[in-house]
Amino acid sequence: MRVKMYKALWGFAHVPWEEMFERIAAAGYDGVEALVPPPEESGRFRRLLERYNLDYIPQIYTDGDHKASFRERLARAAEFGPKKVNSHSAKDWWDFDAQRDFFEYALKVEQELGVSVAHETHRSRATYSAWNTARLLREFPELKLTADFSHWVVVSESLLEDQSENVSLAMDRAIHIHARVGFRHGPQVPDPRAPEYAAELAAHAAWWDEIVRRHRARGETEVTVDPEFGPPMYMHTLPYTRQPLADLWDVCLWMAGYIRDRVRDI
Repeated sequence: MRVKMYKALWGFAHVPWEEMFERIAAAGYDGVEALVPPPEESGRFRRLLERYNLDYIPQIYTDGDHKASFRERLARAAEFGPKKVNSHSAKDWWDFDAQRDFFEYALKVEQELGVSVAHETHRSRATYSAWNTARLLREFPELKLTADFSHWVVVSESLLEDQSENVSLAMDRAIHIHARVGFRHGPQVPDPRAPEYAAELAAHAAWWDEIVRRHRARGETEVTVDPEFGPPMYMHTLPYTRQPLADLWDVCLWMAGYIRDRVRDI
């Protein structure tokens, strides 16, 4: 099983693309995950992907008229010919009928445009929790996910010990992994290498391992992963100075290596 590792551009807006893409390629990543660039920057973005032989997973999100924004942004993402698109979709506060109406529409647009969409398990979205996501997955057998279970951990204030059935269903539908470690009181531990978060790291790693196993069982030959830790203030900081407690680039790179090492043993 090959792990294709993607580097999110989140947290590096201050770094020019030319420098960032070179750094990503030199670190051994296979691709970039980021919001779709504006039309006037699309050519520059494409040239950098080609120069460094990097794949691209576009990120989109819905807002305003959620159906219209989904169609418009997915169509823009599709112009890059990606294998999959990561989407922050719909809203957590909608009633289930509204959520069902959105995803019925989204799946039709996905089929029409011929792009595989992974709806990210994310707070504030319809997939904010294990239980609501499972309800949607049962309603729509073709619905696919980006597994970022760190959000579910903080929403439920648990390591999902009592949500095994719902988590299992999500793992079946996961076509992309966001490998960030959450804890009961937040979506990102201060540093996943710290021994005081060993239990949280182990729980998340076990979920990722199982997703890989299920990919293998389906006869798939690769799995895509983004070690997507966030910058300050998502990352913990010191009071007053707001100095981050860890280096974002180093944490993401460490996690990429950690996952690659694990997958070799699966």
